Amino acid sequence: MLDSRVSVVGHPAVQDRLARLRDKATPTPVFRALVEELGLFLAYEATRGLALYASTVETPVAVANVQRIAPRPVVAPILRAGLGLLPGFLDVIDDASVAHLGLYRDPETLAAIPYYANLPDDLAERDVFVVDPMLATGHSGTAALTMLAGRGARNMTFVCIIAAPAGIATVLAAHPSVRIVTGAVDERLNDHGYIVPGLGDAGDRMFGSSSSVPVSARAT
Repeated sequence: MLDSRVSVVGHPAVQDRLARLRDKATPTPVFRALVEELGLFLAYEATRGLALYASTVETPVAVANVQRIAPRPVVAPILRAGLGLLPGFLDVIDDASVAHLGLYRDPETLAAIPYYANLPDDLAERDVFVVDPMLATGHSGTAALTMLAGRGARNMTFVCIIAAPAGIATVLAAHPSVRIVTGAVDERLNDHGYIVPGLGDAGDRMFGSSSSVPVSARAT
């Protein structure tokens, strides 16, 4: 039974795009566009509970009672693949603050190695959304959430296209109050830490590259 903290977005538009993403024949430009579109759909679901405050605006006809989002949320893509979900998220919340978290997975140990962080100072009272296409081992997701929590973040949601049961368990064990919003929960991880059936390496397929390990960190 799926943990109540995990939401799978079963909308037909999400599932159809996910099917095309999984197809190994999908070319890089189409893959990238599909990831951006899924970023919009997933963000719509993930931000459904954002707090609103009452306000007024003057229309061309009269004063209208309206509701606005406050405070502005923070979206934190995990570099590099998380950048693919960012445009779609900003289509939903166009004035969200953007943080950046640089992490890569050591190909031998599968540990998350941080190399960059640019975060707002005022995270304690803001909803924070960490975005990354894949939640596989959960090491990168947990490391990202830990970095944000260390800067005061308390209301955090992890948004991904596909999650593995092992990754979900790892994240929720380390951060029990976190919500996870995903398009699918797949079967398992293989011996290399890839999600099965998954869609391969999202970053490589999105950017047409062959490795997510920074050049400076590769063995010479």
